[in-house]
Amino acid sequence: MSETYLCGVCPHMCEIAPGHTGFCRGRGVPAGAEERGVVSLDYGKLTSIALDPIEKKPLYHFHPGSMILSVGGFGCNLRCPWCQNSYISMADEGDVETHDVTPEALVAFAENYVPAGNIGVAFTYNEPLINFEYVRDTSVRLKERGLKSVLVTNGYANPEYWGELLPLIDAMNIDLKGIGEGFYERIEGSLKTVKQNIISAAGRCHVEITCLLVNGVNDSQNEIEQLTDFVASVSPEIPLHISRFFPHYYFKDKAPTRIESMKIFEEIARKKLTHVHLGNVK
Repeated sequence: MSETYLCGVCPHMCEIAPGHTGFCRGRGVPAGAEERGVVSLDYGKLTSIALDPIEKKPLYHFHPGSMILSVGGFGCNLRCPWCQNSYISMADEGDVETHDVTPEALVAFAENYVPAGNIGVAFTYNEPLINFEYVRDTSVRLKERGLKSVLVTNGYANPEYWGELLPLIDAMNIDLKGIGEGFYERIEGSLKTVKQNIISAAGRCHVEITCLLVNGVNDSQNEIEQLTDFVASVSPEIPLHISRFFPHYYFKDKAPTRIESMKIFEEIARKKLTHVHLGNVK
């Protein structure tokens, strides 16, 4: 039996054999290069790159009105059956077209757009934490050039890796997908891990929270109240974005989130949070 190598980036703690990938599809042990151990397979391999308004991340209270160069790779360490970006988040290397962009090249590209209002780079679209080394290396260079690093993430990482990134990140939008532990078991994650990472990030950088509301999944009044209570316990000033689900991936037969449900969530959240925003309600 081949020797396996441990990946410690997230709580899955995958033991990976040479030539195979971990649960996230974005980390693995290259065959014939076992001496490298577990590596990021999408290091510098971008599937998406776009200059976006910062509000699209969504970050409404971090340099509003500015632009941010947004990049993504492939893979994810959670399994949401309603994923809105499944074409890249559930992809393996080779399933999608990628473009090789080194950290140095990405920073130079970001600098080119400063005259257009760009403030830095947002790691987004798929889960950036599985590409930990690329985010870290690029963020170091961004900081040296006076540019911002933004992370749009599910927050599902082990504390030592999360802690290493925190001094390098200027702002995060963290996806708090639900509040019940049973909910996170359904998507093969851990609520405790995500909550702890939200708490630690809120003390180190600008944080906003997003919850994608899915009919019949996480839209009960009890769950909404618990989620709001948790965010408020960290800080009532943390902005909360209530995002609307649209049919996708394994939930193609489901209806879009009811606007009424989103407005109920908003009403409940506003009792304890200063900044509450509804997304895609038109």
